Amino acid sequence: MYKILEAEMLADKIYRMVVEAPYVARSCQPGEFLIVKMDERGERIPLTICDFDREKGTVDIIFQVVGASTFRMAELQAGDAFEDVVGPLGNPSDFIKEPLEEVKKKHYCFIAGGVGAAPIYPQVKWFHQQGIECDVILGTRTHDTLIMEKQLEAVATNLYVCTDDGSYKAHGNVCVVLEDLVKNQGKHYDVVVAIGPMIMMKFVCQLTKDLNIPTIVSMNPIMVDGTGMCGACRVQVGDQIKFACVDGPEFDGHLIDWALAMKRMNTYKSEEGRAMLKVQEGATHHGGCGNCGGDK
Repeated sequence: MYKILEAEMLADKIYRMVVEAPYVARSCQPGEFLIVKMDERGERIPLTICDFDREKGTVDIIFQVVGASTFRMAELQAGDAFEDVVGPLGNPSDFIKEPLEEVKKKHYCFIAGGVGAAPIYPQVKWFHQQGIECDVILGTRTHDTLIMEKQLEAVATNLYVCTDDGSYKAHGNVCVVLEDLVKNQGKHYDVVVAIGPMIMMKFVCQLTKDLNIPTIVSMNPIMVDGTGMCGACRVQVGDQIKFACVDGPEFDGHLIDWALAMKRMNTYKSEEGRAMLKVQEGATHHGGCGNCGGDK
């Protein structure tokens, strides 16, 4: 069992937990992820490692309620425990494997959309610890859904915050901010790392392709086992089939087949929706229609 030491709601439907997982904390690196399972029959949920403390043996996870399993997970409190925590899985970010002197020569811009702030944070924190400057663009729909602003502000050289509705800081999405920084403010970036909703990463890649900036994205499609056996997380990268759990989760964003990736993601929505209704309606659930209220 893996004890939950802290649990809090950061914003509407967005939660943070600190979990006691010494084996994961001992060897994890920025860019990697883990899989949690609430009980013996629970779904295996892939989550990015937001932060870690090797001495305390803890990892921080941040998740958004999007289906039945995360709906149940949000009800867990400090003192509860997960049945399993498996990790670290996937591969560390490319810059972890590069010679430090080479990384220092490049100008990085990290772009976080919504809950994408969670996987972006350990990467930017790594840059800060190495004494390397980098910029961060943090975007979300509205001020109420903004997370990790203070944490990113503490480790980024420059933090640019934007909201789609203009309720906080810059009015517009992350693409608007990036384009303004490059075209109007004279910023130069050698690498962009974009993590967030798939549609956001797609449009960032379209922009950076026009701007001729190499771009890395972190793919988080449906996963089952996290070992490459199930094939659920397949991604078309250029002319090759890759699996996000073992080949990623980070890939060259300009090579991703975004249309296919989004189509595969939508394939599972109806099934997840039925599962969510079953959890929400509880004993009154009947037939899965969501309208009748079940037999009362």
